[in-house]
Amino acid sequence: MIVIILVDRYENVGDYMFVGLLEVILVGFVLIFIVTYRSSSGNGVYRFINEQAQKAYGIYAPYSFKEISSKVRKLGLNYTTKDYAVQIVLFGGIAAAIAYLYFYSLIVVIIYVVIAIAAVPYVAYLNYKRRYSEFLFEQIQVYTTNTIMEFATTQAFVKSLEGVVESGVLEDPVLSDVKTMIALSYEKGDVYDSIAYMNAKYPYYMVKNMHQLFLQVTKEGAKDTQETFDNMLQDIDALVEGVYRDRMDRAEFHKQFLLFGVALYGLVMLIQLLLGVESYISLLNTWWLKILLHLVVFINTWFLLKGERFYNENVGAE
Repeated sequence: MIVIILVDRYENVGDYMFVGLLEVILVGFVLIFIVTYRSSSGNGVYRFINEQAQKAYGIYAPYSFKEISSKVRKLGLNYTTKDYAVQIVLFGGIAAAIAYLYFYSLIVVIIYVVIAIAAVPYVAYLNYKRRYSEFLFEQIQVYTTNTIMEFATTQAFVKSLEGVVESGVLEDPVLSDVKTMIALSYEKGDVYDSIAYMNAKYPYYMVKNMHQLFLQVTKEGAKDTQETFDNMLQDIDALVEGVYRDRMDRAEFHKQFLLFGVALYGLVMLIQLLLGVESYISLLNTWWLKILLHLVVFINTWFLLKGERFYNENVGAE
């Protein structure tokens, strides 16, 4: 039992009673889960938990989280229940280990575990942004490459767009925006508004360059454009190759960064090794040391979250 394991960490009967009460509460949650599980199928329990979590996110999550989650869900790139469960166990386990090794307190362990699990939706949101950005980049690559290839046959920008739409290689939202471009071109009688619309929606280097070439062709009426667009295709291929290489490098750096960040939490073990565990625990009675240790955990966690945000938001595709 937890009380027996931690009995040497507490000095009076009141502490024993408090820890015992916490244990009773935890056991109560376990019993509720078991009763719920036995009264319905396992899938029903997971579905119920998932639905309740989604309702909570729907009420309290910021608009940006709801918007990006909706987009990723439509693409089938969202987290599964298993993904969330793995992250909850991972975050909760690491937080519990850190809190216990730093403070040797069940209360602090519970608080840290709750805070860590509460951060799971934020990490998922960052991951969603990266997945969606990578998907958009791949679609933009398909859009620019296929539009240039279609133009080699049709020699007309709008007809090229129609050919790309009919080929079925695009997916929403890029597909819908290309259809909007076609509608704007027919409505206005030129391609200027449609190109401005697409440039504003997708301010990628390759998109603006390709559109600039089409504008020049439209204005100057150039006849021999094959070499120009061949060069453009080569530029796109070089850019895409660079982006994918950068993506692999960033993924490798991201792994090393996480390992380094988690390893920083282990520095407290070095202190305990030098002082001895019993001497370290006795020092925990001083309030200033507790505050200092909490600051160390906070700063290291902030460092990890900043790195995670940079990795997921700056995909290097634009």
